[in-house]
Amino acid sequence: MRELTCIVCPNGCLLKIDTSGGEITVTGAKCKKGNQFAIEELTAPKRTVCTTMKTVFKELPVVPVRTASEIGKEKIFEMMKIVNSITIDKKLKRGEAVIKNILDSGVDIIVTSDMTRY
Repeated sequence: MRELTCIVCPNGCLLKIDTSGGEITVTGAKCKKGNQFAIEELTAPKRTVCTTMKTVFKELPVVPVRTASEIGKEKIFEMMKIVNSITIDKKLKRGEAVIKNILDSGVDIIVTSDMTRY
């Protein structure tokens, strides 16, 4: 039996997950989102990643970026190698993609600050 705290909604339910018998049983969820969260967390965990990227601009040496949606945990370290190897040389607006479809995941890396203000 495993325990997780659901992070999908503000309830923060304490979920108990039983995987005995080859089936996943979730208890403690106050909504359907909790059940789905627990199953995904056990079978294919994903995360949103926030970080920074280097730029060529003196007034803005780094810029905050994040994944546009969740990416599989197993791809995070490889994704970060790519992110850390790139230097942004164009001023982008908030929400614009710096890297599209990173690692063929369907997930873009987007800027979270308006670089054109600097």
